[in-house]
Amino acid sequence: MPNPQRSGSRPFPLVALLAALLACTAAVAGNPVAAQTRVDPLEASLAGEFALQGGLLPEAARHYLDAARAAQDPVLAERATRIALLADEDALAREAYDTWQALAPQPSLEARMVAASLALRAGDKRAARRELRALLAEPDGWRPALTALVGAVGRQQALVVAMLEEIVARDALPHQLQAWLGFGGLAQRLEQPKLVDRIVQQVVARFPGEPRVALLRAQLLREGGKLEEARAALAALGEPAQLPPTLRWALAGEYDALGDPGKAAQVLALGAQDEAMYARRAALLDKAGDKAGLTALYEELKRGATTPNPMRRLLLGQLAELLERHDEALTWYAKVPGERMQGAARLRAANVLHAMGRPGQAFEALRALQADPELTDDDRRDGYLLEAELRQKAKDANGEQEAYARGLAAFPDDPALLYARGLMWERLDQIGKAEADLRRLLVIDPDNVAALNALGYTLADRTDRYREALELIDRARVAEPGNAAIIDSYGWVLFRLGKARAALDHLRHAYALQQDPDIASHLGQVLWVLGRKEEARKYFDDARRLDPDNRSLQRALQETGA
Repeated sequence: MPNPQRSGSRPFPLVALLAALLACTAAVAGNPVAAQTRVDPLEASLAGEFALQGGLLPEAARHYLDAARAAQDPVLAERATRIALLADEDALAREAYDTWQALAPQPSLEARMVAASLALRAGDKRAARRELRALLAEPDGWRPALTALVGAVGRQQALVVAMLEEIVARDALPHQLQAWLGFGGLAQRLEQPKLVDRIVQQVVARFPGEPRVALLRAQLLREGGKLEEARAALAALGEPAQLPPTLRWALAGEYDALGDPGKAAQVLALGAQDEAMYARRAALLDKAGDKAGLTALYEELKRGATTPNPMRRLLLGQLAELLERHDEALTWYAKVPGERMQGAARLRAANVLHAMGRPGQAFEALRALQADPELTDDDRRDGYLLEAELRQKAKDANGEQEAYARGLAAFPDDPALLYARGLMWERLDQIGKAEADLRRLLVIDPDNVAALNALGYTLADRTDRYREALELIDRARVAEPGNAAIIDSYGWVLFRLGKARAALDHLRHAYALQQDPDIASHLGQVLWVLGRKEEARKYFDDARRLDPDNRSLQRALQETGA
């Protein structure tokens, strides 16, 4: 199952919808033109909302459009337009958009963005050019222009590239570094190295001496596989200690992405330090396997631990854990002052006891934590989650299940526990039980996007209930249309429905947004089925690089024989 937390706006709340529609109904009563319609705007809107909750996007868009016309309400027309776009019902989206503009003739940036999206999706180069130029002529209009272009990636990729090239050639972007960074990032994701080079040249010329430009250049070189050139670009930034803290964080991030977490830790060691900086340095040194560096940091922090700072002592405990000084870690956790951090300290201490090969004491500590009325409900709930995680590490499936059962007995219908147990059941191939927990969560929180996506993907991947999966995933798409995991799930269910070519567009879009092993595996499998085996192998290799043990990758390789 892809990480469903990878996770826009949520669906319009029903209470607010009712209030708005009651007001609209009253307005229609005094409007003889609107009153001639036989459509009741409140009834149509409620029908749209219920269709939306059922994942029936085309039906929801049609109901909202009917309500918009009956109530003469541009807000409902806009909603109909957006839902129709998500449903890939372009003709309906155009009809809803025309209604929206008739009701609100003064064009907004949002309306122009939708117009650009419609033109791009239709492959209408002339209209796309006109709408994008109109957006870029507005203050801060580059953001909706970029959003429209990103939304058409995969579906009309050649047209997106052409529009990008025109925008850069016309020098149409404002003198704002963030705008150039955004469009340069899109060109990089679209694998257009010549266009990326042109953008970088423009940025260097326009913003000389700007450290973020060097960081952008290094990032693009790294993503293009030119690692030594990327290092040279970072070195050209000069002395990291002279950079502001935000840029030092970014510089460290680039070194980490280049596979040099030790260098990243060195960068963060320069300049003023705070608890967040210390924690990040510890994580980087651990990633680099630098025990000497961790020891030095540990000794440095110990010298400043004479005052009872809860965060500092928690961090010292974690450093002691990383250095496998388990007794010292337990001592630090026991010394964490105040009530606010007690839960976190006791959870870490239980984790240490388990790592020391003392599972009985670890679980006893967790049982005590779970039963302690002085702790917050979240801390006590986390005690059950940690116990289940430790049972899983020990391959104790019965113990893991029992921990979740006790947790849900103590905290009935807790979303975190239901969600985690649902993922456990899926991992154990008990799909019926996974579905039961995720559906129970959706009864409690019908708009829980992670649960909608997780259940929809599970049904698409592990059953043949593809239509039902599509409805769930569509509900998640309405809430978070730019979420790469949800776009991936949508592409995957299309593939399962036999629509491999349509699936490919969405999976390419998802991978452009986020390089993830699940998405890469799905892309590879779809390309393989379409006969494009060399390209498929490229994505399988990407998935191996990101996570060689990925479950989606293993299934894809088994099914394709690649």
